[in-house]
Amino acid sequence: MADSPEFVFSDEQRELRAAVRRFAADQSDEQVVRRLMESEPGFDPKAWARLGGELGVLGLSVPEELGGVGGTLVDQAVAVEELGAALFCGPLFGTVMLAIPALVAAGDEQLLPALVEGTRTAAFAVGDRGGAFDPADVTVRATADGALSGTVERVVDAAAADDLLVAATGPDGVGLYAVDAAAAATQVRRTPLTTLDSTRRQATVALDGAVGRLVAGPDSAERVITHALQVGAALLAAEQVGGAQHLLDLSVEYAKGRLQFGRPIGSFQAVKHTLADMLVEVEHARSAAYHAAWALGDGSDDPALAASIAQATASPAFAGVATDTIQVHGGIGFTWEYQAQLYYKRAVTDAALLGSAEQHRGRIARLVLDTASADGAPWVATGTE
Repeated sequence: MADSPEFVFSDEQRELRAAVRRFAADQSDEQVVRRLMESEPGFDPKAWARLGGELGVLGLSVPEELGGVGGTLVDQAVAVEELGAALFCGPLFGTVMLAIPALVAAGDEQLLPALVEGTRTAAFAVGDRGGAFDPADVTVRATADGALSGTVERVVDAAAADDLLVAATGPDGVGLYAVDAAAAATQVRRTPLTTLDSTRRQATVALDGAVGRLVAGPDSAERVITHALQVGAALLAAEQVGGAQHLLDLSVEYAKGRLQFGRPIGSFQAVKHTLADMLVEVEHARSAAYHAAWALGDGSDDPALAASIAQATASPAFAGVATDTIQVHGGIGFTWEYQAQLYYKRAVTDAALLGSAEQHRGRIARLVLDTASADGAPWVATGTE
């Protein structure tokens, strides 16, 4: 980013985008996605390891002293956007969007190297309320020696995760624990769930005396978890932008080539207006997503506000563009054989992760009104809001 009021991508970030796009074209085309979504464990571990070890894109924003690349959150968002455009099947949500940011915030060096290298994966077994953490909602209990018992519902990427990060209430309060899911196989039961989006799997996690290693104690767990949820919201928004951009490109190409009454349907005013609206939604979402990544990286804005703006914008944009894509494609748009329905299912599922757009808009309103009140400028209804 240049030192100017305008955000621009650096040459290195453009090269990163091109490299991830080439990887996705080779490892995540439509045929690969359809094969993996019907397979176990639902992704290709070799491709995942290449993302970490060869391309180095799983830990772009992880400091070098913790085993990462030492880049920025914007760098990570660039890579995630391109993987979202390809509907990449892999534990991005659990590992890159949530677990790695939590471990970085906690300064934990034990798990990070393997996650960054792509040799292990993780899931974030922490409940949230509309993308925000509330210690009162924690459903797992921890003993003084770190034995965890309880159930966490609908954990994304949990079924195949090597490690679980679990919020649990112990004798001194809520802490964040790391559980080696393979080592504690008899104490960890993971029940796969049937969901709309087969490319992003979820499971219910039941713990029965599983031994956890304390990653963040009661004095820091809430800060660490909140940071992870905010980073997750920003990166999820970037992924949603990637999916929406792919659908926009798909729709434009189809409108240019599909003939009706001897003319490309893209020449009809109704289709032109739809495509223009889709473009505006994508660009609006992209601006909000990268602003959040930038703000979370350098502290230039309230992180809670920036993350909620990103999700309040990107979630409905992706869902709206997915719906319009099906409309533009007409009869084939909703068929199983066509890829638009895969993106539509991802869009609908993503819109329910880390809080709905409505929940984030409510949080934005509260944050803005609280700030106005603190500044001594109370909000007054004028009849025009």
